[in-house]
Amino acid sequence: MAFVRTGLIGLLLFVLMAGTGAISAQPSASDASGVREVPIVGPIGPATSAFVHDELAAAAQANAALVILRLDTPGGLDGAMRDIVKAILASSVPVAAYVAPSGARAASAGTYILYASHIAAMAPATNLGAATPVSIGGDSKPASPAPSDSPDNEAEAREAPADDATAKRRKAVNDAVAYIRSLAEQRGRNADWAEKAVREGVSLSAKAALEANVIELIAANTTELLAALDGRQVDTVAGPEQLNVAGATIEQREPGWQTELLSVVTNPTVAYLLFMIGIYGLILEGLNPGTAVPGVVGAISLLCALFAFQVLPVNYAGLALIALGAGLMIAEMFAPSFGILGLGGVAAFVFGSIMLMDTDVPGFEIPFGLIGGLAVASALLLFGIVYIFLRSRREKIQTGHAGLIGSRCVALADFEHEGRVRLHGESWLAQSPTPVARDDQLIVTDAEGLKVFVRPAGPADTPIHTGNASARRPKPRS
Repeated sequence: MAFVRTGLIGLLLFVLMAGTGAISAQPSASDASGVREVPIVGPIGPATSAFVHDELAAAAQANAALVILRLDTPGGLDGAMRDIVKAILASSVPVAAYVAPSGARAASAGTYILYASHIAAMAPATNLGAATPVSIGGDSKPASPAPSDSPDNEAEAREAPADDATAKRRKAVNDAVAYIRSLAEQRGRNADWAEKAVREGVSLSAKAALEANVIELIAANTTELLAALDGRQVDTVAGPEQLNVAGATIEQREPGWQTELLSVVTNPTVAYLLFMIGIYGLILEGLNPGTAVPGVVGAISLLCALFAFQVLPVNYAGLALIALGAGLMIAEMFAPSFGILGLGGVAAFVFGSIMLMDTDVPGFEIPFGLIGGLAVASALLLFGIVYIFLRSRREKIQTGHAGLIGSRCVALADFEHEGRVRLHGESWLAQSPTPVARDDQLIVTDAEGLKVFVRPAGPADTPIHTGNASARRPKPRS
């Protein structure tokens, strides 16, 4: 008891010290912490949106003078992009979207983030645009052009048949146009070009963007950017803010391990691999109960994959096909059909894997090489199971009465019709069509209950005779 009491007191003191350190580490609202630079690099997904949201909240709590979102992205998921835009619009700290370094881009979702920011800047030799919503569910039709006001075109539009895919495409484009125009109007930027970036997928270089009133300035580095922003006034949700950032210290913010872990887990390729590991792990645990390791690894992997699928644009028909494929391959193991069920499972697995990600956003697709590799591995596993099954049919049965046929035994005493023999170290009642002497070598030809039927061993019988399951039972003597 004394040891437990001491441990509890020590744990309590540790918690109090940690809490005190955390409280003392929180910056006061009156102390500005300079400028924070938050990177948005690569495809924009749930991990990126969570990271930006937390950083903007922390910057507001620390009373930061400015947050620089350094952009270099090919685009990302619509939901994640909108979460970032909402966080920027609700931020009391001025946010500057800065496309850098040279050679970087703010394509697709990055363009929306740049338009939502209080300040838009680019480094030389960068570009933005191509903000057309990507195809959903495999629809590759181009975006509809901007509608014309002419009566002829209006009549054609009324008469033209529109299938479901075209209607969905048109609604997605019109929603994106309205969204980016609202951001442009709020920040006083070129709304007409923003609409063209959505409808026609056009892009601009840094110099052209400055001339078209898409961005406010071009800066080669963050020091030059801060010097150009010093003295500017921006409107935030907290009211007008004047930037006094010339020579300010820039704090580089990097994603924590939680964000990195979330980014890895929500990567479609990793999520797909976790899903397959989970399925095969549970299959192996079912085939070998008690092993524990495959079951534990499979369950953890499957739960992580399902979490990732919850936040990713997953096509549930593809997910169902993968599950069906796994089920058919399991059925092949327990009810061999000479590969018919297994081949159907591999086909369902491949088609489901191709359909799994319901988006064409760069960075959020599953490589076909990975799908093909797993399909080949599954097919090889299937053929291996079929081969083992066929080979087992040609082998002698080792258990039950059928396993006794062809076995060698020794007579324990003289008998003419029935007597005792030693078979596999046990005493069995035996019946022979011919008289038997003690210690004679006999061969089992059949078995019934606790009785075996034997015949004398001949010169052709080897010490370990493979036997013949079709051997006839000798007729009992009348």
